[in-house]
Amino acid sequence: MVKESAGDAGGLRPRPLRQDEWDIWYDSLVRAFGGVPEAAEERELFRSLTEVEHSLGVWDGDACVGTAGAFSFRVTVPGGASVPAAGVTMVGVAATHRRRGVLTSMMRRQLDDVRASGRPLAVLTASEPAIYGRFGYGVGTFAASAEIDTSRVRLSVPPGTDDVRLRYAGPADVLDVCEAVYAAAVPRRPGMIARLPGWERLGILDPESDRGGGSPLQCVVAERDGAVVGYARFSVQPEWGHGGPDGTVRLRDLQALDPAAEAALWRFLFDVDLTSKVVTRSRAVDEAWQYQVSDIRRCDIRVKDALHVRLVDVGAALEARTYQAPVDVVFEVEDAFCPWNEGRWRLTGDAKGASCGRTTDTPDLALSVRELGAAYLGGVGLRALAAAGRVRELRRGALDEAATGFASPVAPWLPHGF
Repeated sequence: MVKESAGDAGGLRPRPLRQDEWDIWYDSLVRAFGGVPEAAEERELFRSLTEVEHSLGVWDGDACVGTAGAFSFRVTVPGGASVPAAGVTMVGVAATHRRRGVLTSMMRRQLDDVRASGRPLAVLTASEPAIYGRFGYGVGTFAASAEIDTSRVRLSVPPGTDDVRLRYAGPADVLDVCEAVYAAAVPRRPGMIARLPGWERLGILDPESDRGGGSPLQCVVAERDGAVVGYARFSVQPEWGHGGPDGTVRLRDLQALDPAAEAALWRFLFDVDLTSKVVTRSRAVDEAWQYQVSDIRRCDIRVKDALHVRLVDVGAALEARTYQAPVDVVFEVEDAFCPWNEGRWRLTGDAKGASCGRTTDTPDLALSVRELGAAYLGGVGLRALAAAGRVRELRRGALDEAATGFASPVAPWLPHGF
């Protein structure tokens, strides 16, 4: 979550947060996002998750006027590697201190620190996405939301779906086995985050004040031969109209290890008694259920930006992933905010691995680090960026070669925010 500011910092500089300043610091963040207090359990969860050593504050006297944090994540990249990344978060600037460069000073200090720590990537989700391109972030993943009219839409399922057994379970009671399913899914899709200890509690956080008249969080697990192969967390919002029950299933999270288990869980959600709608947010844009429904128009699918990606070390980042077709291209990279990335880089790679280093060879493609970040996880095509005027082809054929190599066979996806 990120809030905007820009301009001259006027002598205000970020410094590392101290543990005893957390409440003041976090209150400043809450105010920047409108000032509505969070539930006590949510506040305490983020207190425990905050990495003070990677958190910054800007102070004007005794007042905290700027906040920024980063989590120590590992993000899956094409090829399945888990790459260290700074999960930029908790960024806000007091409205009294806008246009004084507070945000810019925090972004500057933060990226310097990320580089010094040896992490080649920084990632964030933005409350105001328009501002982050100037710091080198590109939109690398998208998420689909849907409102499915289950009174009119039917689901066709693949063979083996009926072999999956479903059962209700308390979300906390099966937390460990659900996390095991999530952990097994992480290497399979770029953009997914390997959760550190403590993060599993985010998935079952369920303050009563956030339910909006819906039920407490529910969980159904999918089993085959006694092993858990998937789960769905959801709530039900009952409603009655003139024609009878018209409730809504609100899907929080769904993970499965194979297509049959995934289909069994979606079919269950479609069939919950006394409901006529499934509402879901932040799903992968290529999930199979979209091709199993009888009427896609009645699913009201919408797509929005999700994970914004920033290559902090171009060479190390491009070497960390693989490429689905051979590539041998020289990039002319522009990066005014992190000038150590400026210049020419030769990338050579295929499905087995890659190398990327400085070169004086003639460039094949010219682009900024923002476009490299957008294309990095394989969900945004370099050819589309070129058509938008963001990538220039300097050697005939280089664009197709790089675009094919950078693509991912599955869409990158960030399952939850941070």
